[in-house]
Amino acid sequence: MAKDKGQGDKPQLSEFLGDRSSVWATQLDAIALRFNREYRKESFDLPPEVEAMPIFQEWMAGSLTSKIASPFWDLAKPKKQQKCLDLGCGFSFMIYPWREWEAQFYGQEISTVARDFLTSRGSQLNSKLFKGVQLAGAHELNYEKNLFDLVIATGFSFYYPLSYWADVLAAVKRVLKPEGFFVFDAIAPDTEMAENWAILETYLSAEVFLEPLEDWQKLIKASGAQIVRQQQGDLFQMYKVKF
Repeated sequence: MAKDKGQGDKPQLSEFLGDRSSVWATQLDAIALRFNREYRKESFDLPPEVEAMPIFQEWMAGSLTSKIASPFWDLAKPKKQQKCLDLGCGFSFMIYPWREWEAQFYGQEISTVARDFLTSRGSQLNSKLFKGVQLAGAHELNYEKNLFDLVIATGFSFYYPLSYWADVLAAVKRVLKPEGFFVFDAIAPDTEMAENWAILETYLSAEVFLEPLEDWQKLIKASGAQIVRQQQGDLFQMYKVKF
């Protein structure tokens, strides 16, 4: 395939966030660049042996997304007029039935491409439900305390170490209502596709952390949260927790 056209892609997320994101800036910038390239449908320069992998063929065909997506609404369906924060939202407001749920959507992203797309289209789709998208990492929640009924974070936990997720859990705890829920997913390293998927993501310039689910459960407990429900998928384990 042709070499990636996104070399030197600017601006980086850290330029928007400033010094307060400095601890995680390098990791955030790498992941933001990886998704900006994918959202713009740019090519990646991958070795032939990686392109020959069945999981790469599924990724190219677009069939992998539906297979590994985490249906957060199975564990916590947004309700009418609830304030919901979707971390790493991507194009969520344009894809999932937020208008049917009649829930208020607050997005947060590190991809400038996704942020700009939702910002330009979201209010046109439904200005009453769409509350905007902030460009920030999941650990930087610049919202008032106890604002949200539901916080969602699916599809990106595996790009960061557990120490990062300790920061995320602490941030979510502050902005979540006492009766609210946090739904997120973690890669299940013992699943059949986990290793090949991790190889593919590594070649797409995104390191994957295959943390044991037992360590995730310890982290959840240490954060002061309790697991209310969980659900196993083909690649991810979803958790619904309450603080």
